[in-house]
Amino acid sequence: MNAQTAMTGPILKVEHLSMKFGGLVAIGDLSFEARRGEITALIGPNGAGKTTVFNCITGFYKPSEGMITLTTSAGNQYLLERLPDFQIPAKARVARTFQNIRLFSGMTVLENLLVAQHNKLMVASGYTILGLLGLGNYRKASGESVELAKYWLERADLIDRADDPAGDLPYGAQRRLEIARAMCTGPELLCLDEPAAGLNPRESLALNDLLNGIKATGTSILLIEHDMSVVMKISDHVVVLEYGRKISDGDPASVKSDPRVIAAYLGVDDSEVDDVLSDTGNEQVAEELNGEPDRAHGPADSASMLAGPIVDTVGHSEDEDEVVKVDPGASKAEQYEHRLAISNALAAPKGGKPDKLTLIKGIGPVNERKLHEHGIFHFEQIAGWTEADVKAAEAYLDFDGRIAREDWIGQAKAFAAKSGGVE
Repeated sequence: MNAQTAMTGPILKVEHLSMKFGGLVAIGDLSFEARRGEITALIGPNGAGKTTVFNCITGFYKPSEGMITLTTSAGNQYLLERLPDFQIPAKARVARTFQNIRLFSGMTVLENLLVAQHNKLMVASGYTILGLLGLGNYRKASGESVELAKYWLERADLIDRADDPAGDLPYGAQRRLEIARAMCTGPELLCLDEPAAGLNPRESLALNDLLNGIKATGTSILLIEHDMSVVMKISDHVVVLEYGRKISDGDPASVKSDPRVIAAYLGVDDSEVDDVLSDTGNEQVAEELNGEPDRAHGPADSASMLAGPIVDTVGHSEDEDEVVKVDPGASKAEQYEHRLAISNALAAPKGGKPDKLTLIKGIGPVNERKLHEHGIFHFEQIAGWTEADVKAAEAYLDFDGRIAREDWIGQAKAFAAKSGGVE
């Protein structure tokens, strides 16, 4: 691949990634892209598998299945799952930070950034005592390393603390120092694992400024974060995981209003999703619960969005060869995606006004709302249900014979006849 083509394509492409730990499938058939020069956020509830994805990308884990392709600006392509872990930062130019701060607390702030340039300085020393004596190319390389360290200390607003021990810095400053240290390795892709964790609002703003500055240099960022104020302000592209599967993929606005994402984060049932949206002011979204994330602002659907139910992939087992399934109810996004198939469903109520289905004994406000969600608005529709329709409705509503016992169809025919809907 030539450099011009590389600059227009994604910097990172994850295809059908799976990671299994014995009987636990932590990541199941995940595919997504991170575009060059952008900030891509990987979000999801606790335990969704975000850090596991990072560990696969950066070589801490070798994936059970799948491909992870990184394309450098020079056009070189690397399959990260095949590279030894130490070559991923050296050759593919991928750097990362961790959830827990990992600084050399006894060393100065400046020295922490010089450590990140250790390989360059060792090469300049010829792996001899030239480094100790400051002879040859080492003096020039050392000066360049100090200048690079000072540059990133200025960008991180830490230049006035250069000679202080790193352990003496406030928590937010330590976070920025860790990112500055990663940037001293010259990465093309910077992977940040919850950089805003534990930060106050002022520190979060400082972090946002730093990340936007890094983006302006051309470095691509892949970000794991729970602080939505950070994610929604700085991200260009958001990928949402739940139980190791992708449930949404697009720009921040479309992902934020995706009911599957809301259901996964809040842990609410289908019947409550529209209430949550209404309570938070998303009336338009509440009226479009069947909507999909905006594909125009994200990659095309990957296999992970079309794969089987989450029940097929997540579980624990003592037997390493067995994959134990979890209850389908574990995935709130999966529950949202289940749609009731009724033969005479409508896209909208006739005349724009539905019948009052709660007049039928056995249909309360919650069930009426559920039926509306699936295109059942009128008495005449229920009156025309086939045996298959009744079975589908009973399975969805967990009624098991109740529709027949309460004679919904008979009641519906009577109400429809009164309103002139059935002869």
